[in-house]
Amino acid sequence: MALDKQEAKRLLERIVFVDDRPEDWAQDVWDLSPTLGETAAKLLEIFDGLVECCSEEKLENFLHGLYQDMME
Repeated sequence: MALDKQEAKRLLERIVFVDDRPEDWAQDVWDLSPTLGETAAKLLEIFDGLVECCSEEKLENFLHGLYQDMME
């Protein structure tokens, strides 16, 4: 069963941000250091952009690779 972009994005967010929402993570970083918080916000923009411009097939293959690496 193929993953749609939204499901792939949710799985990637779970890998990267564990139980936090990405926006909450960026705000936590911002609270610790505004300079790093600005970088965290840019990282989220890039993350979202990459998910949008990748095909569902590429996202699914990437996720399979990540999960395989995590299992080793």
